[in-house]
Amino acid sequence: MAHSVELLFDDQGDAAVRRLWQRLADAGLPSQLRVKAATNRPHITLVAAHRITPDVDDLLAELAPRFPLPCTIGAPLVFGGGRLTMARLIVASATLLDLHEEVHRRCLPLVVEPFAHSAPAHWTPHATLGRRFTPDEVGRALAEVDGIADEISAAVVGLRRWDSDARVERVLLS
Repeated sequence: MAHSVELLFDDQGDAAVRRLWQRLADAGLPSQLRVKAATNRPHITLVAAHRITPDVDDLLAELAPRFPLPCTIGAPLVFGGGRLTMARLIVASATLLDLHEEVHRRCLPLVVEPFAHSAPAHWTPHATLGRRFTPDEVGRALAEVDGIADEISAAVVGLRRWDSDARVERVLLS
């Protein structure tokens, strides 16, 4: 399973992404709204690995002075594979990239098999809207879902560690 360290949105950003989840679901399209876990929430994954030890929590909590961090939820994007994942790009400001690099540096000694796509210079900051789209469904979403491409001003205000093995989140900053 995968473990991760994730940024959490302010109320405005969280609500905006959730509205998009609802609009996709209302259109009969894949949506993160289908994930019924209590811990399911809009987020930006900073680091992903097969395992991240809880020892990282105190190191990451030290980053509290860097929050809140303004961000822009930008254009829609699609990740490939057999079925497609639709997301919204998070505009990669210098401050966000610096935070990502710092979190990655602090986590690296405490992770088992980090995923390459979350390493600095390979990371694409995004908020997932839905998984398992077909190409036709992506086209429908872009054509029919109100607000799917509207720029959204938000902030990231928190940080959590997700343990998918135990299905538990540990909120480090909120």
